[in-house]
Amino acid sequence: MGTVQHKEEPVLDMSKTDDVAVITMSRPEKLNALNAGLRDAIFDAFAEAKADDAIRAVVLTGEGRGFCSGADLTAAPEEAPPPSQSDHMDDLGWVGRLALTVYGLDKPVIGAVNGIAVGAGMSLALACDVRVGSGMTRFKTVFVERNLSPDTGMSFFLPRIVGYSRAADLVYTSRMVDADEAYRIGLLDRLVDHDDLLDTAIDLARQMNAWPPLAVRMSKRALQHNQECELEEALRYELVAISHAGRAVNDRKESLAAFREKRTPRFTGT
Repeated sequence: MGTVQHKEEPVLDMSKTDDVAVITMSRPEKLNALNAGLRDAIFDAFAEAKADDAIRAVVLTGEGRGFCSGADLTAAPEEAPPPSQSDHMDDLGWVGRLALTVYGLDKPVIGAVNGIAVGAGMSLALACDVRVGSGMTRFKTVFVERNLSPDTGMSFFLPRIVGYSRAADLVYTSRMVDADEAYRIGLLDRLVDHDDLLDTAIDLARQMNAWPPLAVRMSKRALQHNQECELEEALRYELVAISHAGRAVNDRKESLAAFREKRTPRFTGT
């Protein structure tokens, strides 16, 4: 995909390293604040990652000092055509679609949170399956400071990651959370030296990619689905996920053969 531009401004870069796609938000002068161009580029990049079987995992990061500073409040209003009937009926908006785009990719998504993640940018990090950070990482909910309640899925993701009372603390106070606290309360799953951040995230993706891709994708679906249901339904869905993963018959054969032969398996997703 390479660099995506919007009105001559480079806003996102997508590179592929073997079976890992690295998606880098590229508005460093704005701490990768979300304008229309960057939002559209994220939608396009994740659609490409979903459609490409050669991509087994995605690393999402930002260029420069920021991961993403949220919605771009400094952008000049862009002229838009009169809203259509569908626009009037849209009850998600770009914030909802952005959360669904990241969370809904049925492949592992690793956030390499290279700097500040604020507002919708924090929500974007929370929508990832796993987050890797460094001493430069900072989180801030910020919404109440703008006379807003959380959006972009923060009210869904945050209490599930850190628990209700900690989520309430972070949302109501809008205080800054540094890297050490973020790691302690579960906002970060890995805390590494800043120079090692992206390599660690890519290495983590490769660890996940070592296994049968269909099994990994169905594992993600099962984990997400079973957060929202009773045990009996969760048990039934586990069987559904197993049956779907089993459709990769060659990977099932390879798994058994590699175990018997005591060698490293080579999975193809078929």
